[in-house]
Amino acid sequence: MKPLKTSSYLLLLGLFFIAISCPSLSKAANITQTIETVKVDVQKLSTGFRVSKLIGSSVVNNANDTIGKIDDLIVSPDDNKSVYVIISVGGWLGMGTHLIALPYDLLLITNTKIILAGATKDGLKNLPEFKYNTL
Repeated sequence: MKPLKTSSYLLLLGLFFIAISCPSLSKAANITQTIETVKVDVQKLSTGFRVSKLIGSSVVNNANDTIGKIDDLIVSPDDNKSVYVIISVGGWLGMGTHLIALPYDLLLITNTKIILAGATKDGLKNLPEFKYNTL
């Protein structure tokens, strides 16, 4: 029974020395996290537009011509705050569509429609094509 106790003590002593010699382990124990609280008007926010409901919605121009559909919204990796709308233009049943990216702020969203003022389907097709990162 005595060799078992000695080996247990040696194992614990070895783990102790590994823990104090490994800087990442000792720093992890001393990390404190703070989160700044922000007051949100949840009543007002609840009347906003849900992304899950916007995706797939038609986008029209000032003349009420359908010029595309919202495919997705992406938050910029540069600042984690800028939002871009991905719009699919043209195509039929998902074939031949041309995806474009525009700043979300260009859209005017109402209860009944999503408007991209001054845009045409041909004008949007001439914009650089957006491709999703496959990683």
